[in-house]
Amino acid sequence: MMAAAREHHTVPLSVLLKRELANERVEKPEILYGQACQSKKGEDFTLLKTECQRIVGDGITTYSVFGLFDGHNGSAAAIYTKENLLNNFIAAMPPDLNREEWVAALPRALVAGFVKTDKDFQQRARTSGTTVTFAVIEGLVITVASVGDSRCILESAEGDLYYLSADHRLECNEEERERITASGGEVGRLNTGGGAEIGPLRCWPGGLCLSRSIGDVDVGEYIVPVPYVKQIKLSTGGGRLIISSDGVWDALSDEVALDCCRGMPVEAAAAQIVKEAVQVKGLRDDTTCIVIDIVPPEKPAAPLPQPKKLGRGVFKSMFRKRSPESSSQIDKEYLEPDVVEELFEEGSAMLSERFCFDAMHFCVRCRLDTKYPLCKMFKLFICAVCQVEIKPDEGISIHVGSSDFGKLRPWDGPFLCSSCQEKKEAMEGKRPPGDRHSSDSD
Repeated sequence: MMAAAREHHTVPLSVLLKRELANERVEKPEILYGQACQSKKGEDFTLLKTECQRIVGDGITTYSVFGLFDGHNGSAAAIYTKENLLNNFIAAMPPDLNREEWVAALPRALVAGFVKTDKDFQQRARTSGTTVTFAVIEGLVITVASVGDSRCILESAEGDLYYLSADHRLECNEEERERITASGGEVGRLNTGGGAEIGPLRCWPGGLCLSRSIGDVDVGEYIVPVPYVKQIKLSTGGGRLIISSDGVWDALSDEVALDCCRGMPVEAAAAQIVKEAVQVKGLRDDTTCIVIDIVPPEKPAAPLPQPKKLGRGVFKSMFRKRSPESSSQIDKEYLEPDVVEELFEEGSAMLSERFCFDAMHFCVRCRLDTKYPLCKMFKLFICAVCQVEIKPDEGISIHVGSSDFGKLRPWDGPFLCSSCQEKKEAMEGKRPPGDRHSSDSD
């Protein structure tokens, strides 16, 4: 197995960026992309933007975003999320960050953007939901946030396969089943009468087979919009990303999807993957694929090598945590290797854990050599989720109710407005979800 042949390490982001500077590899790679879709219900939507601008000092830098939104029970949630998620995530990014800080802030901002999008949409519609796989590419750093059962995979230039999203189907995710039942939901198969049960595991009421999505207000707020987030840095050889809806993954394995399009340009590759999926199972669902090539500067696009076959369980074993070391030791050790490195991974559904800056490897400051003040990440009188202004005596610490809350100072943030605090409590099963919607308008 690859994990045995080559060790993968968790490397501080600052070290990787220093390595780029040391090797004069700060040029941005070329981003090539193509998409294809065969529609059954008309509920799949995509967002493809390669020239998103960000002001840095006196200059402007760009980054790319790619989103796949697979709607269900109508297309309203998918359309709304496509139109609003990017702006909501950008609004949650603190101003005046350098590149290192901006990349480090991405996971927290994506969580806030997902939750705000869901909260705003639920005030506009009672039904409809969507899965979301949302990728941000800044240089060689790829950050993917996901809810639902669409999937994002990466084949590196070295021929290794990486999984950058999580599967939130209840059928295959025991941890999510336990979270839902603990929050007040019920998990079971469709009962046809007489004790016979059929189909996949679903959440009741509502019958949704996913544990996370945006929308789905009629199912209950323990179906949460808090995304799994994975952040990696590619080697300078680049790689190929494939983002597809479940119409592809229900028909093809990851290896087959990569193999069937190897050596093809991105547009042809996306079309070939969709064609292969439909040939295997027929057009039973919207079947959408986005293929993205990250091509190093001054290097022509070339067919990717044959990947080594990996099981899904191998992904986490690729990255071995290291014991803390001094900055100089880390710099010396990691200036030479040029392989895919993990920067961040977290999938907790608890907002307090996703915004906590003192918890283990969630801490952004631990990934920076310099002190990273909390005020840079969270504005004192701004809600950490919806970004509305709150008065000093109205903000609610996100740590309220946690076992460590008594150890925190009264001014320790981040803070939520009362509306977002209600959303947080509903997602954690701390009050009946029906209370949340009694005053909402359609």
